[in-house]
Amino acid sequence: MELNKIRNFCIIAHIDHGKSTLADRMLEVTNTVDERKMKAQLLDQMELERERGITIKLQPARMNWNGFMLNLIDTPGHVDFSYEVSRSLVAVEGAVLLVDAAQGVEAQTLANLYLAVEQDLTIIPVINKIDLPAANIEKVSKEIISILGCEKKDILLVSAKTGQGVTDVLQAIMDRVPAPDKKKDELQALVFDSTYDEYRGVVIYVRLFGGDLKKGDKIRFAATNEPTEVLDVGFFKPDWVSIDRLNNGEIGYLVTGVKDLKQAKVGDTIIKQDSDTPALIGYEAIKPMVYAGIFPQEGNDYQKLRDAIMKLKLSDASLEYEPASSQALGFGFRCGFLGLLHLEIFQERLKREYNLELIVTTPTVAYKIYMSSGDEIILTTPSDMPDPSQIEHTEEPYVDIEVLSPKEYIGDLMSYIIEQRGIAKNTEYLDENLVILKYHIPLSRILVDFYDNIKSISSGYASLNYDLAGYEKCELVKLDILVAEQIAEALTILVYKDQAHQIGKRIINKLKDVLPRAQFVIKLQAAVGGKIVAGDKLSALRKDVTAKLYGGDVTRKRKLLEKQKKGKKRMAKGGKVVIPQEAYLAILKKN
Repeated sequence: MELNKIRNFCIIAHIDHGKSTLADRMLEVTNTVDERKMKAQLLDQMELERERGITIKLQPARMNWNGFMLNLIDTPGHVDFSYEVSRSLVAVEGAVLLVDAAQGVEAQTLANLYLAVEQDLTIIPVINKIDLPAANIEKVSKEIISILGCEKKDILLVSAKTGQGVTDVLQAIMDRVPAPDKKKDELQALVFDSTYDEYRGVVIYVRLFGGDLKKGDKIRFAATNEPTEVLDVGFFKPDWVSIDRLNNGEIGYLVTGVKDLKQAKVGDTIIKQDSDTPALIGYEAIKPMVYAGIFPQEGNDYQKLRDAIMKLKLSDASLEYEPASSQALGFGFRCGFLGLLHLEIFQERLKREYNLELIVTTPTVAYKIYMSSGDEIILTTPSDMPDPSQIEHTEEPYVDIEVLSPKEYIGDLMSYIIEQRGIAKNTEYLDENLVILKYHIPLSRILVDFYDNIKSISSGYASLNYDLAGYEKCELVKLDILVAEQIAEALTILVYKDQAHQIGKRIINKLKDVLPRAQFVIKLQAAVGGKIVAGDKLSALRKDVTAKLYGGDVTRKRKLLEKQKKGKKRMAKGGKVVIPQEAYLAILKKN
């Protein structure tokens, strides 16, 4: 295909604004997929994506229409997967900015737009769901004009559900998005994603910025200098379609002889083995926001867990992991995530795709510990907290958040954010009704339930975006949770000193609700440095040992009850309580 007939673009939007549905209609209109093979959310390849109705992974697809080759990349909308969006934007020249006609511009709409503008992409504004009774096209058009500075005639109106206006979007892509530049004749291919296939091994997703790729080519990875050979090349329809050659400007995949999963790094550049072509800029290294320990329930599953994490890392470039060990939990991994949804999806994929039963420790953020000796420690595991007498001071990560909301809710939202230790930075009005609240807040305060509470306060209208904004001083203590006088290491957390009793009491109360009762009384305690700050008991299950009695002296009944009481005391001394994974998650949500 001639270079001037190629158009590379992606669809960006806030979560649930209809990206995947619009992609479905495009594939239908261009006859890329047979009608009998069509299904909703076709580009969402994972069962998990279909169940939750969200896109987790970027997914490319090639369409041919009116003599043009249109390379589409469908992207996620949730803030936890923004790295997928940023990688997609580097591989294209244009972006379709999709906005819900009923919801209007939301926080992630703005965040994704800013990312696209940074890459100097051509933006095509599109209002979706115009068929909804609640659609307010005039209001949403004003919001788009306000943030984009475009004219009303530039905004396209579609209903991805019915197909109305989809051909206009395709035509706008051909008319407005520029063709790829012919930068080089030498091979220069950007690795923007990768995955692992049981039969083919490592499959690398590339965008060619120069030259071509064909079977048998001798290539190398610029960053690792790893030489290899191209075994297969092809494009996405959206299934893999093998072809002889990928040309400059195209998006496709290649299979190589690479066996080491660490060699196929996202952001690397593929060049010819004997070439000195410089590497492309690639991607900025992403910093995890949340850390959690991942341990197999069965100790002999460690190797299986290690292989599974390495394979998932291929398709999840934002994941970080390192080996970890625990006296209570054995060998596992300390993993870094972009948010709690990212952790939840990762955990679920390990369980479903690799049949692993896991223990996941309470998520925490990365604290900086400055020691009296002058050393600096990055603390991601609560159980590794040094002796308080050796600590000079502690710092925690802060984020800058943007909460986009109708103005009638800003009073309650401000009160809630300040209650969560938020510091006001700025308030901006997008129009007479839509407000952006900007706050500086500890990352730990927005990890759990913050987004849900923001939604609840605003009747579902507010949306949230955040960026890491450095570290600031704080007073932390390690809160141990003891179950049957044994420390439950997976429940150990770091808390503010002035909230230790309150949080400890809350966790103990929640444990009472979610822990299964045993044949003996279970002591539940929260402790800071050996001092109990909260405690309670979970009563024992009681078997009616007197049921078989039918009359006689009352002393017979008393003897049986005394015998039962002694038995329960013996069990309490040596009894072990297994905390189910559901209990960990329930406590986390409550906490």
